[in-house]
Amino acid sequence: MSALRWGRGAAGLGWALWPAGWPGLLAEEGTLVGLWGCRRSSSARPCEQDRRRDWGHAELLEVLEARVRQLQADHVSEVTAKQVDVARLSEGGGSQTPRKVQAGDEGTTLELSGRWAQKLDREKLVMQERKQQLEMKLQKRAERWARKQQLRVEPQLLSGQLTDRLQRWERSTPRSPWEAQLARLLQEAPRKLSCKEEHGPVDRVSRMRREGQQQRLLAFLECCVLVDQLPLAHHVLVTQHGRSRQRRLLTLPMYNTVLLGWARKGSYRELMYVFFMMKDAGLAPDLLSYAAALQCMGRLNQDASTIQRCLKQMAQDGLQVQELFTSLPLRREDLAALLRAVRKAEPTFRPPLLSPPSPQVNTSPLLKEIYDTNHPASYPRQHLPLKTLKSLFQQQLSVELATTVTVDSVEKAPLLTEAVLQARKTLQELRTSWEAELCLALRQTKASEARAAREGRPSIFPYLCLLSEGELAKLLLQTLQVLTPQGESLLSLAQQLGLRIFNRHVVQKKQLSDEVQALQRRYFKYLRLLASDTRLEVSLLPRQYWETLGAPEAPYEQPWPLTVVVQLGKQLAEVLVQTVKMPGHLAQHQGTRNLIPVLYHVYSFRSFRQIGILKPHPAFMQLLETAAERTMTFDASEVPMLCPPLPWTSPHSGAFLLSPTKMMRSVEGTMQHQRLLESCPPTNLHGALDALTQLGNCAWRVNGRVLDLVLTLFNAKGCPRLGVPAPASEAPRPPEDRLPTTASAERKAQLRRELARCLKVAREMHSLWTDALYRLSLAQHLRHRVFWLPHNMDFRGRTYPCPPHFNHLGSDLARALLEFAQGRPLGPHGLDWLKIHLINLTGLKKRESLQARLAFADEMMKNILDSADQPMTGQKWWMEADEPWQALACCMEIAQAVRAPDPAAYVSHFPVHQDGSCNGLQHYAALGRDSMGAASVNLVPSDLPQDVYSSVATQVEVFRRQDAERGVQVAQVLEGFISRKVVKQTVMTVVYGVTRYGGRLQIEKRLRELSNFPQEFVWQASHYLVRQVFSSLQEMFSGTRAIQRWLAESARLIAHTGLAVEWVTPLGIPIIQPYHHDSKVLISGGMQSLTFSSSGDTSQKPNILKQKNGFPPNFIHSLDSSHMMLTALHCYRKGLTFVSVHDCFWTHAADVAIMNQVCREQFVRLHSQPILHDLSRFLVERFCSGPRSTNVRVARLLDMLLSVPKTGTFNLEQVKHSTYFFS
Repeated sequence: MSALRWGRGAAGLGWALWPAGWPGLLAEEGTLVGLWGCRRSSSARPCEQDRRRDWGHAELLEVLEARVRQLQADHVSEVTAKQVDVARLSEGGGSQTPRKVQAGDEGTTLELSGRWAQKLDREKLVMQERKQQLEMKLQKRAERWARKQQLRVEPQLLSGQLTDRLQRWERSTPRSPWEAQLARLLQEAPRKLSCKEEHGPVDRVSRMRREGQQQRLLAFLECCVLVDQLPLAHHVLVTQHGRSRQRRLLTLPMYNTVLLGWARKGSYRELMYVFFMMKDAGLAPDLLSYAAALQCMGRLNQDASTIQRCLKQMAQDGLQVQELFTSLPLRREDLAALLRAVRKAEPTFRPPLLSPPSPQVNTSPLLKEIYDTNHPASYPRQHLPLKTLKSLFQQQLSVELATTVTVDSVEKAPLLTEAVLQARKTLQELRTSWEAELCLALRQTKASEARAAREGRPSIFPYLCLLSEGELAKLLLQTLQVLTPQGESLLSLAQQLGLRIFNRHVVQKKQLSDEVQALQRRYFKYLRLLASDTRLEVSLLPRQYWETLGAPEAPYEQPWPLTVVVQLGKQLAEVLVQTVKMPGHLAQHQGTRNLIPVLYHVYSFRSFRQIGILKPHPAFMQLLETAAERTMTFDASEVPMLCPPLPWTSPHSGAFLLSPTKMMRSVEGTMQHQRLLESCPPTNLHGALDALTQLGNCAWRVNGRVLDLVLTLFNAKGCPRLGVPAPASEAPRPPEDRLPTTASAERKAQLRRELARCLKVAREMHSLWTDALYRLSLAQHLRHRVFWLPHNMDFRGRTYPCPPHFNHLGSDLARALLEFAQGRPLGPHGLDWLKIHLINLTGLKKRESLQARLAFADEMMKNILDSADQPMTGQKWWMEADEPWQALACCMEIAQAVRAPDPAAYVSHFPVHQDGSCNGLQHYAALGRDSMGAASVNLVPSDLPQDVYSSVATQVEVFRRQDAERGVQVAQVLEGFISRKVVKQTVMTVVYGVTRYGGRLQIEKRLRELSNFPQEFVWQASHYLVRQVFSSLQEMFSGTRAIQRWLAESARLIAHTGLAVEWVTPLGIPIIQPYHHDSKVLISGGMQSLTFSSSGDTSQKPNILKQKNGFPPNFIHSLDSSHMMLTALHCYRKGLTFVSVHDCFWTHAADVAIMNQVCREQFVRLHSQPILHDLSRFLVERFCSGPRSTNVRVARLLDMLLSVPKTGTFNLEQVKHSTYFFS
């Protein structure tokens, strides 16, 4: 059979290998042509004949490759071909059986047969040679593939001297002691680098690219060590070190990462290899390098002489043994091995005790009273006993260990019809099969990424190993569950997935160590300071007391580079798209069982940019809608805490028990803020740390009466007039009539605009409705519980609650749902403050005195009580208020208070607000001591509140009347239309840097809301009004505008020097503006190459325009945050409950007077400091000192910084007596 197969193969190959240039033979051997098919012309061009021959050779190689693979599989070492006789075919067409050769034809036949046999022999030899070459090529390829799959251990060194020594050490038998080699390596000076290696890239773009590559490589190595893939990390390090271009990327922390991994395993051979590479790279060992070498010796129980040599060399390098135990983030077992090694050389050595650091005190004059130990304070406690607080801690710990919280939705529950039950059953079956398929796909993805890592380049393989396939599959299915019908951009989805994996990994890492048990022991001690039934004879702030309870926290987990986060999330999103499918009959309602994708990758335009979107199939969304599953899943960090948060003790330690949280929130991937906070003295942050802790320690509860009313409206298709959004099903429908074919282009364009408008409105309504659904569902979930809102801050120092969906920073509805969990008796004046607060919420008496507002509340008491008793069926007075839901909640509180036997003894949980009067202008007026501006914003005592917005509107009306008399048409058209409402937004935002263009848009929007204003004059009138508003502000706040210009021009000149603007707040918080030119980052491959912009790091050029426009408002924001923090700390010291919404301060009704006094005192103390001169001094030192001072641009900057605006004569002490400063 083998001979027959080979014969047929030869016959088939004969046609492919037939030589060109034998026309006579082709003519004579017509039967052969007939056998091979159609007769081919012998007059083919030479190039065509060459192509035929090449094609034949290619076909031959393919056949031989297939045959070689078959023979290799069958373990056949060689091929034996039997000789085949070629029978002469008849001259007729087609195939015939062989016949006897006639006598007359014998000579010719022998001649032709001989020539043909010679040709076959030659071709056979060629084929044999090619076959042998192919076998050799395949063997080499297999060997190369095997080498690729084999992890490299031995390094390839650049230094010939080190290479020779390494080879001699490897060849020596027995091998020379590795300890001696290690001591020698430590003693020698590192190899001197070339200039190119030493300095690296000079230009900013190359440096940024290099830093990004280094971050990714270091994160990869650390993750490999973490998931017990140390050989893979070593392999990648060796491979990168062996390539000249990649070697320049390697840093000492990378070598130390692998070095420490081998030391923990006691693998001296691999440890030696890493030390050889470090020396070859020109790097000197640091403290961690010595710690790795010593603990390896400790694990291997080496002799004392070797350890003594290592310690001696360490001392010569200027490093102390004690530092090994105090300055390094080592695990307990690492320290034990290290101590074992050191004691072999120095038996009497004792490591220094890790006692809490001696308390350091902030020396800022503004915080002197807060940290004054000579005048102890009695700080407020929680209203719950110790046992309850311990139980709440256990509940919160369980939530964070689970990493997610499942919440029942407040949507109206559907009837359990057969269709609903069938849809739920189908979903459950699909999810079960999807989970299994995702696990399989994830295993395949891991294998693929592992192969990429074995080729010597970093991949996402170790990150995929952090969580099990089951956990990743559940995470992906949760992501699928929350997708909207409009879909989600691939970039956004990838980033969210990557961050969720990082957060879960951090929690799991803490769970596997002993951090959770240590945290519980320490927290239970901490609760003794907060519980209502314990007594501690200490006068310490929560942060101070926490620091006395033990050693500093374990080092925090460094965040992954943004490129790693996005690449990991992108890979998982692609797995989700490719794996999750559903039966086609769910979409087509037919009998087909073909599977169709649940997710589609499509492209769409958003803001003139084309982006990739993952969009769920409409049939899947319909299935979800039919199933009507009423549960939602939130990450643990998105939900309020069930116990008091951890006190903030550092820029990365505080708030949630386990979930990682940054003290200063920033765009993902931006590290400049974190680096700035870590580099400043710890005492400088004490004010901010303690203020954030105090804000987070406020306990909250849900106002159930308001929640019930809101839920009724929410499930009755909403009420947009009251801020309860309607579902998207109530969105306006586009016209369904089809356009006739004869419709004009204008009519078609009109229809397209109408369709776009309807789609935009539907999307906005869905977004608002979903936001309300989250908020109300969480409120219902926490309805009968006490909870806390941990806080952090933005880069300016402004504070925000960490849970995003349910907090007191939201709308009127969100604020009305919350009240203090700890109540306080109203006392003699508390009820009056409740009444005044209610009138403030209605917006009816803004220009009236407090006494007039109180009298008006008494007049309206009948309506107040009616609103409280019959909110939806009575006179509905509360619905006309500016803040209707808060007004209703206040009506209910007043009703309960006035009906109590003793209103003064009534325990109120209701928060009363005091708002700053255009707070940004208040800070500007105080900075410039501007008397006229101060009077306009209530810094000066007066009988009635001054309304700066009305004052500006009055001044604009004066200018308009003058222009109208001169015949200016737009001024005449605007007669009767200039009001407080028209100019308010522009006046409010001028202080925060709004431009004339932005101000014009604001005024245009207000004019379009006026039904009787001639719309054809809107554009012209808005241009005119914005000019007049800016002119009025210039006249009323001359000092303010001068300071604003000085800040903006200083920022412009700083940015021109190539640096971002930095400053330090009066409380010591370092600030840097994150406005830089975008740098594009590309992640290629897969279903879509992702390009995203990174614009927030100091390695990029500053954006001059944003730096200039941002500095004035950001500086003022840093001042108002400093004022708020000072007020919070002093209120806490006086025993008050205090929270804030930026420049709106909240406390109990009984304590409003005390809070008002503290608020005014701290404002005066803040602005009594030489703020502008301190700023000038800091900017000069930061940007105009050193070698830069000779630069021409720096010289101009210096002149500008030294020309601090002059101040006026306003006396700040008047603020203490101004009733309407905050009211």
